Amino acid sequence: MIDFVTALGLVLVIEGVLYALLPGGMKTIMRGALETPDQTLRVTGLVVAALGLIIVWIIRG
Repeated sequence: MIDFVTALGLVLVIEGVLYALLPGGMKTIMRGALETPDQTLRVTGLVVAALGLIIVWIIRG
């Protein structure tokens, strides 16, 4: 559980830094996401989640 909370905290740090350093770029990315079809976002999300799982599995293994 501690690893999960640590990972969640790291995600928040990375997102916070992106919003602080590149607010205009993040707005552009959000506009692009709104224009992207749901199916594309869904598949991309699943691929990224699987990649993250593989990375964690390799690092922890």
